[in-house]
Amino acid sequence: MATPLVRRTAVPSRTARVGAGPAPPCRRVSLPLVLTALCAVLLASLVCGAGIGASGLSWGEVLRCLWAGLTGGRIAPDQVPAYTIVWELRFPRAVLAAVVGAGLSAIGVAVQAMVRNALADPFVLGISSGAAVGANAVLIFGAFGTLGIWALSTASFLSALLAMMLVYAIARTARGLTPLRLVLTGTAMYYGFSAVTTFMVFAAERGEAARSAMMWMLGSLGGANWASVPIAAGAVLGGLAHLAWSARRLNALAMGDETAAALGVDAGRLRKELFLVSAAVTGAVVAVSGAIGFVGLMVPHAVRMLVGADHRRLLAVAPLAGAVLLIWVDILSRVVLAPAELPVGVLTAVIGVPCFVLLMRRRSYTFGGA
Repeated sequence: MATPLVRRTAVPSRTARVGAGPAPPCRRVSLPLVLTALCAVLLASLVCGAGIGASGLSWGEVLRCLWAGLTGGRIAPDQVPAYTIVWELRFPRAVLAAVVGAGLSAIGVAVQAMVRNALADPFVLGISSGAAVGANAVLIFGAFGTLGIWALSTASFLSALLAMMLVYAIARTARGLTPLRLVLTGTAMYYGFSAVTTFMVFAAERGEAARSAMMWMLGSLGGANWASVPIAAGAVLGGLAHLAWSARRLNALAMGDETAAALGVDAGRLRKELFLVSAAVTGAVVAVSGAIGFVGLMVPHAVRMLVGADHRRLLAVAPLAGAVLLIWVDILSRVVLAPAELPVGVLTAVIGVPCFVLLMRRRSYTFGGA
């Protein structure tokens, strides 16, 4: 595969403009400025996630409840209902939305570099549909019932790991893992696991169980609580740490295996590492939120247009952007048809499709092609 031509500029690093495709010819924004702005927006979004909802609470009540929850302070007896809504229901949901959005966005960056395909996202490897099999087994048939509140997360994570092992076993050849085989195997497994989950839904005897399974398959944060946050947060933080440490190698890998070898990077070994990290983070995230699409596909492209294609910059900005995006998508899912709730995955698709079309129409941006 021919290496895309990149205009030489006054950049000290050979891999500074390497990404999943040629960087768009746009002026880079100051990275500290972008990070500062996104952190401020993220904090404001978390507060809005705790304050916006069907229950009419004043912002003064919301801020008092958040302060009491964060500091362990006391609240008046008449504020207990408001505290329960803000601290026990809305705020953990907003925090979990931020964690899930950050994880999907970061893994989207890694997967696009791993398979050198600009249309790749965290679900291209079939991990999300594999996790859905375990989740539906719990929701519909009551599997792992002895684990109580941990049943759904455990079953989803274990089935995601099994799906990863199956994809790896099928895609691996004597020459190792190749991008094309990973994409083809993951796509085939995605449809296979989706067929299994659809059969399970139709075989369900309880209508409410089938409805819960469908809601989960479309992505939902309705079941968020403080117990579910540490699982996803730990996996996402671990994945982010590894990806940040591997940013320079990702720059080399995105240029092609031959170029990576010339730069001293073992492409096969790095691809295995990325495959394991992507599967672990995706499995943990899907276990608590269901299958939420388009976040891992769209956020990397949008951030790449803003800060360039260097993975050191991408992996610093993409998680924050994804966190902010999913918090506001979750807020919309709660208020658009209140008191009913829309699946988060439906809204990400509604937002993602036109954004993707607009990106395709931009002549100044390419999707990995020469």
